[in-house]
This record gives sequence, structure tokens and C-alpha cells, in this order.
Amino acid sequence: MEDELASLMRAAETGDAAAYRRLLSALADMLRRWVRRELARQGYEIAEAEDIVQETLLAIHLKRASWDSSRPILPWLRAITRHKLIDNLRRRGRRIMVPVEDVLETLAAPEPEEALSTEAIDRHLATLPPGQSQVVRAISIDGLSPAETAKRLTLSEGAVRVALHRGLAALAKAARRNAT
Repeated sequence: MEDELASLMRAAETGDAAAYRRLLSALADMLRRWVRRELARQGYEIAEAEDIVQETLLAIHLKRASWDSSRPILPWLRAITRHKLIDNLRRRGRRIMVPVEDVLETLAAPEPEEALSTEAIDRHLATLPPGQSQVVRAISIDGLSPAETAKRLTLSEGAVRVALHRGLAALAKAARRNAT
């Protein structure tokens, strides 16, 4: 399974849309099992599993460039899933303490980011439809959660996730066009 997922991720990174769809489908099934099992182990209803799976898939999409293709993919996926699960449980009011030793090997060294000027960010976001631009700005720049963004923009969380996905996809496509 790990080799298949890694292979699909590598193909997706080269722009193979079909491989990316297969990867997301395989990940969704696997993540559902992981999340349901962990929720049950923690004594929670598994009704929240789908929200956690969707948040995890979105995080994987946004952070896919951080996966080192020379390393196994499953520990990277489990770390993201664990963080999203913990985030969800914390929002419910229960605190989970995770010893840093348990996750030390999954922590990546900080990478220097290329900072875009405010003008450049505004110029890129202006290429998107207004709804997508507002959602991308709220989540990616202002740091709001999908739930907070939905409340602020009076949208459903599903609509926020769709707008975010489409907006980021459009920005990525524009960046690829500009890179060539």
C-alpha cells in the first residue's frame, strides 16, 4: 500500500491529474479507517470522522510539497492525520497532551519561505472570482478555519472547502503557466 501511495503521489506531483484523483480516493478510504478507529479508541462518536477526513485531505493537498519523496509516505500521512484529529478534539474542549518525543522525528526543519509582497498577493488574488478570493484570503492569509470562514462569509463549510480548493487550483495553474 505504501509503495502504491508513494507512486501515486510522485505522479501527482508531476501533474498527472488521474493519479492525483486515484491518490485522493485511496487516501480518503484509508483516512476514514484511521480516524474512525482513533475516535472510537478515544471514546468519541465516529460521526465527526468525515469532517476530520476532509480537513486532513485539504491539509495533505496544501502541504503535499512538504513530503520528501525519498522517505516513506505513511508516517507523513499519519502525522497530518494525527494533527487534524487532535485539532478537532481540542475544538471540542478536551485537551490532549502529546509528548514532543512522540512526534520529534516527524517535525521538519523550518524551510525559508519566499515572502510575497502584499501587492503581489493582492494581484494574484484579484485573478480569482470574488468568492474564491475571499475564501483563500480568509484561510490562507488570515489563518481562519473553514468553519470560521463559513461563518464570516455566510456560506456552508462545504462551499468554503470547494471555493478554497478551486481557488488554490486556479492559483497553482497560473503559477505553472508563469513558470514555463
